[in-house]
Amino acid sequence: MVNIGFHASHEQFSPRRLLQCVKRAEQAGFTAASCSDHFHPWGERQGESGFAWSWLGAALEATSFAFGTVTAPGQRYHPAIIAQAAATLAEMYPGRFWLAVGSGEALNERITGEPWPLKPQRNKRLKEVADILRALWAGETVTHTGYVTVHEARLYTRPEKPPLMVGAALTPETAQWLGSWADGLITAGSQHEPLAKIVKAFRAGGGEGKPIFLQSAVCLEETQEQALLAAHDRWRHAALGPTDLADLSTPAEFDRKSANVKPEQLVDRLRISARIEDHVEWLQADIAIGFAGIYLNYVGHHPEKFIDRYGESVLPQLRH
Repeated sequence: MVNIGFHASHEQFSPRRLLQCVKRAEQAGFTAASCSDHFHPWGERQGESGFAWSWLGAALEATSFAFGTVTAPGQRYHPAIIAQAAATLAEMYPGRFWLAVGSGEALNERITGEPWPLKPQRNKRLKEVADILRALWAGETVTHTGYVTVHEARLYTRPEKPPLMVGAALTPETAQWLGSWADGLITAGSQHEPLAKIVKAFRAGGGEGKPIFLQSAVCLEETQEQALLAAHDRWRHAALGPTDLADLSTPAEFDRKSANVKPEQLVDRLRISARIEDHVEWLQADIAIGFAGIYLNYVGHHPEKFIDRYGESVLPQLRH
């Protein structure tokens, strides 16, 4: 059974509205959820940025969903604090919380004022942090000096089973590396050929048999023009390259860099369609690749309508 989840985008909607959305999604037939963990939105138009770790407890209590979030311990967050936060959620809601870790974006992490490392250093820091998380969840007393420093840290509240630690990757190279140590993979995208290459690389690197998840940005509106305009207003930064996405530091920088992006440039970057049939076909192809969970990030202005339309017209076609 593949989980079709609603992705709660803290950059786009207020925490209160997102809480109502995940409850509505459960009623509509979605079977899981995830959320972003941002300090800043991608642009001023989005205009929100709630704190994921406050919100997750409320969302887990308000629904029966399993939830995951992608975070980047090591700069904005000390890994011991993320270990404690994840352990607390996993103890309160056994089997319902998973943690995805990634190398992060300057948009969120540079608020500390520390230098933003290059990608190879960020990956080394990520593996170091992952080892620290696992040691703390195992009940060890951790002292460590490296990319991060930990001094005599021990978690006293731990779940019976530690949360699944999923690695976040956008390239086959990173996915293959994650296959050797992560419990699973989460990636993002809209085109099935590059997604399949990322999944293949993860499995080849040691990830065979491990769960793989997809976060996909979608827009469903009444007309194709409305869908294009909504996605352009909310998610035009998708037209930027991976270096910009990782290294631009503020919403204003993203706005300047994406100022000349045209709506039609997003067609190959996002799943934008007014046709229910397109959305069904996209998800069927995702399922064929082998994703265990597909989390839909609605990039428009009316998430309630999106949830209802998916519940009425898309999800039932995937159950047959």
